[in-house]
Amino acid sequence: NVQVGLVIGIFTISSLLTRPFAGRALDSLGRKHVLIVGLTICAFTIAGYSYIAAVTLILAARFVHGIGWGLSTTSLGTVIADIIPPERRGEGMGYYGLSNTFAMAVGPLTGLWIMQVFGFNYVLLISTILAILSLFSSVFISYPKPIAPTKPAQKLRFSDRLWERSSLLPSTLLLLTAICYGGIVTFITLFGVEAGIANVGLFFLCNASMVLLVRPVTGILFDRKGPAWVLLPGAFFTMAGLWLLSYAHSNLSLAIAALCYGIGFGSIQPALQAWTIARSSPERRGAANGTFFSANDLGIG
Repeated sequence: NVQVGLVIGIFTISSLLTRPFAGRALDSLGRKHVLIVGLTICAFTIAGYSYIAAVTLILAARFVHGIGWGLSTTSLGTVIADIIPPERRGEGMGYYGLSNTFAMAVGPLTGLWIMQVFGFNYVLLISTILAILSLFSSVFISYPKPIAPTKPAQKLRFSDRLWERSSLLPSTLLLLTAICYGGIVTFITLFGVEAGIANVGLFFLCNASMVLLVRPVTGILFDRKGPAWVLLPGAFFTMAGLWLLSYAHSNLSLAIAALCYGIGFGSIQPALQAWTIARSSPERRGAANGTFFSANDLGIG
């Protein structure tokens, strides 16, 4: 149990430590280079898992993998923010969030099926192929040209180069939301045993279904009305979902709680990211995304 916890935890730690430096590199070196380096590290690390037979080496590989993950995901969020037209930022971030939600829903189920039918080596083989395809695809992205600063560049302190102050408010709100989600992910299995609910996986199914439904709608609402019209109802549904979950004692009550929580969580996360981008200057988007994703990692961790 301790070893499994370390395998998961060390990945999160290295990713969290990497994101501020990834944001700084995105603003100074450019999006393409950082993204390609991150995806290359991920591809090589995933391919190398098949040849590792010691726990110590697995932990070292997971630490390196977390660095690649921190670089690539921070880069992708910044590249997406560059590509999306400002007037459709909420809608675009909603679609981007959908891709993550879909992957997190399909990936574990597919991976478990492949492992049970074909064996674990095939899971790593297919994952390596997907990582290489992602790396190959990144070469063909039409990266927008960097936007020149509207004001003369000021000399920033080292800490300010890593963190973007304008994104601290939405990042703090994300941190609090991620703490709630991390608590659910960590303890819902034990909660199911305590509450007498056998199939707690129903929560994630209903939650993901609502996220897929609400994100395009709330993205458009964000663009037309502003962040308050999305964040306040999202906070209400998140609180209602948590409250209903605390009283759930059947599959039906668990599903209702998950539907409410899915509406709230599905609304809040992309809206906060779109708000983070809107509050930051174009030349500081990398640092803003690094701050934003660090808050997410820290909250779940």
